[in-house]
Amino acid sequence: MPSNQSSWGDASAHLAAAGVAEDTSYYRGFTSPDEKAALTVAMRIQAAWAANDPDAFAGVFADNGSLLMQDNQLTSREQIRSYMREGFEGPYRGARVKGWPVFLTFLKDDVAMVVTEGGIMFADESEIAPERFIRATWVIRREPSGQLRLLSHQSSPVKG
Repeated sequence: MPSNQSSWGDASAHLAAAGVAEDTSYYRGFTSPDEKAALTVAMRIQAAWAANDPDAFAGVFADNGSLLMQDNQLTSREQIRSYMREGFEGPYRGARVKGWPVFLTFLKDDVAMVVTEGGIMFADESEIAPERFIRATWVIRREPSGQLRLLSHQSSPVKG
């Protein structure tokens, strides 16, 4: 396949299909078509946080997707939707996340692993508070349909 074509699809098209504006600065040094496509998953999650939209957030995950959120291990799209709905109606109301990729590799033709840094910013904040700075690992699958789904997301605090 020529280097300007992506087996993971076109990043701009993935984002447009999800109704998410493309932020080309998010890609940083990960600029191959496949890398950019894989990173659209994280951009979709950030857009869902910005909108406080639990349906959009959960919609990024596979049916059996896994999310470790603080001490809560969620193991299905429906558990994730319910948890985020409660969060966006409660402690995460008005919150958003900011992050950027620091590592990306393809484990198989249809599986990528991404590591990001960033964190949650509450409604009145313009920067990530040091105590909420995290590093996250994302496992992303390209389904036979071409849809990109998040299989697993977990984050850990970065201290010191």
